[in-house]
Amino acid sequence: MIKNLLKYAGKYKWFALLSPLAIVLEVLIEVTIPLLMSVIVDCGISGQPIAEKDSFIADMLINLGFADKTGTDLIISLGVLMLGLACISLICGAAAAFFAAKAGMGFGAELRFGIFKKIQGFSFANVDKFSTGSLITRMTTDINMIQNAFMMAIRMLVRSPLMFTMAIIMAFSINKKLSLIFMCIAPVMFALILLIGAAAHKRFTKMFKKYDKFNTSIQENLIAIRVVKAFVRAKHEKDKFKVSNDELKDASIFAEKLIILNGPIMSVSIYSCIILILWVGSKLILGGNMQLGDLMSFITYIQQIFMSLMMVSMIFVMSVMAKTSMKRVSEVLEEKSDINDDTADGNLKVKDGSIEFKNVSFKYSKNAENNVLKDIDFSIKSGETIGIIGGTGSAKSSLVQLIPRLYDVTEGEVTVGGINVKNYKLQELRDNVSMVLQTNVLFSGTIEENLRWGNENATLDEIRKAAKIAQADEFVMSFPDGYKTDLGQGGVNVSGGQKQRLCIARAILKNPKVLILDDSTSAVDTATDGKIREGMKNLLPETTKIIIAQRINSVQHADRIIVLDDGKIDDIGTHDELLSRNEIYKEVYVSQQEGKME
Repeated sequence: MIKNLLKYAGKYKWFALLSPLAIVLEVLIEVTIPLLMSVIVDCGISGQPIAEKDSFIADMLINLGFADKTGTDLIISLGVLMLGLACISLICGAAAAFFAAKAGMGFGAELRFGIFKKIQGFSFANVDKFSTGSLITRMTTDINMIQNAFMMAIRMLVRSPLMFTMAIIMAFSINKKLSLIFMCIAPVMFALILLIGAAAHKRFTKMFKKYDKFNTSIQENLIAIRVVKAFVRAKHEKDKFKVSNDELKDASIFAEKLIILNGPIMSVSIYSCIILILWVGSKLILGGNMQLGDLMSFITYIQQIFMSLMMVSMIFVMSVMAKTSMKRVSEVLEEKSDINDDTADGNLKVKDGSIEFKNVSFKYSKNAENNVLKDIDFSIKSGETIGIIGGTGSAKSSLVQLIPRLYDVTEGEVTVGGINVKNYKLQELRDNVSMVLQTNVLFSGTIEENLRWGNENATLDEIRKAAKIAQADEFVMSFPDGYKTDLGQGGVNVSGGQKQRLCIARAILKNPKVLILDDSTSAVDTATDGKIREGMKNLLPETTKIIIAQRINSVQHADRIIVLDDGKIDDIGTHDELLSRNEIYKEVYVSQQEGKME
């Protein structure tokens, strides 16, 4: 899992390496400064000659020419040296932080793009597995958690062990007896931190599930805000949001209140240890077995040791939180699309719009007991117009979504241009099978930018030609900015019928060999619906057109009409043939005619 994630940090590996190098120099300086302080106290203030001080730092200072310095002169000289070392340490620390931030933010950006790219390759079945709210949480909260853990790791995982090791060596070199006090307290403290981390992991897993629910609640409300206002359901939505928000708050508190025990445990351990060291150390000084400067240095090193352990505990806490996030992000990255180009032939081209279903059955999940579509057999000639009609839940949309491989068949096969759709590259197939889904989606931007989804290289004349077939050109040109009109988020500036016509124009602009309209004129009046069908018939004669509709008059002029009932083909024929022999078709026709008469 970690290896799979770390490959996204590859572009920033040099920054990730430079940060630890700067930290190594910073730590070496930090463990040197307390030794200089002990010399200032024992030699500069007390007046003891440097040569009489038993430590390697004293020998080093003698070699550097400090042997003749005493009193104030020694204090000033060592003070300047300490100030210079502190400035270098500060620069190294700042450089380490900069390199770590550069590596961490870059890693986060690459990982976020990697997940987004992965999602773009998902089939409808893969997308169905994750909720939109959950995917948003994984791309925001989870990745932020991972990149923060990464930044901390490349700094602290070098600084803490190095500081711990160096400070331990220095502390033992000063006084072994005092060091034993720390060696007794540290293991107890570390064991408590491990126990807390293990218990907290499960709590954070539950917390992130609440995050998913929370984000889903927000997304649904914002997308459907007009429906909420139309039905005066603001109070209901506020109450629902409060429940979701409170659940997230409670889950967060439940997780965090265990983790925050780290701080008190560390504080009690540090101060208990320092009190014992001061008590024992004072006795050693009074007995002439230790110097005051050495005790001060020793306490500094003990603080550095505990600070190192505190950093380790912080890393541990962050890793507990990040572990859940890493698992959730890895689930998306490791998800394999059940629709891919692995067996496709890149040289195959869709030669025409002929379609054939051969004994096709389909269900959304492999574990589902019943098929949504059962034993579907029919063929369509290139250029034909086919209508599909049936009651709600009869699997009309499921049927046509198998043609561009938005889903794959469970049994049987679907062919386009005489070749199994699984043998085409997805881009080749979907470039030639254009589909207008039931949910009409437009994006932020201008009308022209939205239509260019069909063909990014289309000229304005080609865009207008497609819009004229879809009966959209007239209302677009009525806007002051025409095709440069900004649609706003999700196309809020146009009506439902106008949105449908723009989506049809976008599909037509692809100049596909197969055009599928999945109930795409439901918000359009019957006159405009007729003009759209007439335009497609006259201007797209070689394109196979499949029209799913609830209204019989939208399909009655089709070459043939497929009647679906409970996932099976009930009948296929022309309008007149079905009207004379098919009870389902006749019942729908009569009910709609009676509605007109009323």
